[in-house]
Amino acid sequence: MGMRLHLVTLGFGAGVWLALCVLPACEARGQGVKEQDQSGTTYERSHPDRVPQRPSEAPAFSVPVESLGFSPPASFYLGQRFCLASLDFLDEDRLLFTFRVPGLIHRQPRSGNEDDGEERHIKALVIALPAGTVEAEAVWALHDRWRYLWMLKDGRFLLRDRDELRLGDATLELKPYLRFPGPVQGVEMDPSQQLLVTNSREPVYTAPKAGDVPRPASAAADVDADHDPQKAEGPPPNLVLRILRRDTGKVMLVSRVRSEVHLPINADGYLELLPGRNADWVVNLNSFGGGSAKLGEVDSTCSPTYDFVSQREFLITTCTRQDLRSMVAMNIDGRRLWEDLPSSSPVWPLYITGADGSRLARESLAVSHPVTAFSPLSFDDVKGQLVEVFDSATGKITLTAPVSPVYDAGGNVAISPSGRRVAVLDAGAIQVFELPAPATPPAPGQIQASKSSP
Repeated sequence: MGMRLHLVTLGFGAGVWLALCVLPACEARGQGVKEQDQSGTTYERSHPDRVPQRPSEAPAFSVPVESLGFSPPASFYLGQRFCLASLDFLDEDRLLFTFRVPGLIHRQPRSGNEDDGEERHIKALVIALPAGTVEAEAVWALHDRWRYLWMLKDGRFLLRDRDELRLGDATLELKPYLRFPGPVQGVEMDPSQQLLVTNSREPVYTAPKAGDVPRPASAAADVDADHDPQKAEGPPPNLVLRILRRDTGKVMLVSRVRSEVHLPINADGYLELLPGRNADWVVNLNSFGGGSAKLGEVDSTCSPTYDFVSQREFLITTCTRQDLRSMVAMNIDGRRLWEDLPSSSPVWPLYITGADGSRLARESLAVSHPVTAFSPLSFDDVKGQLVEVFDSATGKITLTAPVSPVYDAGGNVAISPSGRRVAVLDAGAIQVFELPAPATPPAPGQIQASKSSP
């Protein structure tokens, strides 16, 4: 079920309601067009049950990775969804490739966070294309197993470790950026990267340190004047949600929440899906400055998930009446761009967006049988991992390729800033594909919102 949470705001005015959701899964792709109308193109596709032996087109060039010190992770990591690598374009002609260096885990005393006592080493390399030469190299000591790196559009990146976010660039030198009163659990940005959304674990009864980002104003009210937790009305949540200006670090919103929150925002506002009659869901765009606009409706038998691809386009993942996951692409003018109707649902899909939103990638596992509560996934069931790249404006596939080793938490696919290059880690090399220019998005305001068909 969908959940809604009232958030205390510092910069957007009072009484903002935001929907909790998770990052949408890109769904199966195929080749046939089923129908087309003014609401966009509908694709009926079959998701492959095995990974093809070779990509749909030959790579322009490859960079071998064994000589860089990379080795595939052990098989027991499969299924744990640990972040073991990252692959990103710094610009059109340079890659940032990071990966876990095998070795002993350095144990440290626990500090309250279950992952805080494990230190692992991450090797970082800046690789020039197409030569494959290493321009910079570093080794970072990090202290948990989740996502640690987010690429910025200006050739810099954010590195997360414990309660800190640091800024890095092509030299791999790291500079302090933001520090939080507790370990950061997740980081997101709007498509323009003007806003930063963070979830962090911050017990109420710990004193803030100098230099920490501001805490929720409600934190003082969670404890009475004698600081007696027994007098509080129920245990206050330990998770804190913030929205910050990325350029200045200024906190625009802060609130305590009971579970991690994904906010589907662009630079102007946030999406909200409200249940209507039967399986209808109303799609609204709520402005940070106040006001709301209805963009249309979608049909779904489950609570949809949704996220922005670019400033103007977003994706909604719905459930069909056949219990399959369908994906609908819309823009903020209410135009329905395309819809994907798969004949089977992908397994553990991961979603990658290019810097300008012109191209998307989805990677998923190929398995030997459908995964259900009565038929769970085992190591032997995984046959490989497949990536599919498509134009976000049309939904058409531009590339399919296998990736190996299998990284079920991602980090093995990257899209260049222009959308013209795609890099995948496969068969002992980083393979770089050169694609035609992405399709041009539709002009603003061409078609008004219309109700979708199941």
